[in-house]
Amino acid sequence: MLTLLLCLLAPTTQPNMPAIIAAEQWNSTPQAFPDEYLHEPTTVLLHHAGVTWEAGDNPAVKIKNLQTWGMRERGWHDVPYHFLIAPDGRIFEGRDMKYRPDTNTDFDTAGYINVQLWGNFDEQRVSLEQLRATVALVAHLAETVDMPTDDLVSHMDVANTGCPGTDFQRYLDGGPLKDWIDAARNGRAPDVALLPELENGPADMIPVE
Repeated sequence: MLTLLLCLLAPTTQPNMPAIIAAEQWNSTPQAFPDEYLHEPTTVLLHHAGVTWEAGDNPAVKIKNLQTWGMRERGWHDVPYHFLIAPDGRIFEGRDMKYRPDTNTDFDTAGYINVQLWGNFDEQRVSLEQLRATVALVAHLAETVDMPTDDLVSHMDVANTGCPGTDFQRYLDGGPLKDWIDAARNGRAPDVALLPELENGPADMIPVE
């Protein structure tokens, strides 16, 4: 599945494809999806986990636990996200992009590519490594599905939720995230940098070790 995904994502003008840890590497065991889950992915949708990331947390273990919980408690067939980004910038493959994502909120998920960043960005600040990985991944996904960068959305843009948290949402709402992604799509190296701490926002950086 990852080999096919890499072929689909590999652009002719974008040589710096971000490394992606295959689902098989974190021991993914999805269930068979019914045909009603098939969709045409067109738009990247950004999330945070909404759970505080602690030093020493293992992203592979957390993804496997999420998959197991979702199957048992929610009746999902796999993790609800297509890609998950750890605080150290590693990108993990989730469910196959040909299947629409799942959600705990009320909106039509067809067409969306779910990208989740681990952490709770109402209580923690997003890491520089996560920002760089987000830019690289979204740039390649946008090229793959021919999505205008301006169409990039977050969870709170489509549903009644505070996701992806105040510290991360500001990079999207009038922030530099889309400019960085445009630069990456055009073969330039964007100068990705952390914004200053919000006056009433979280002060603690998410641990990256």
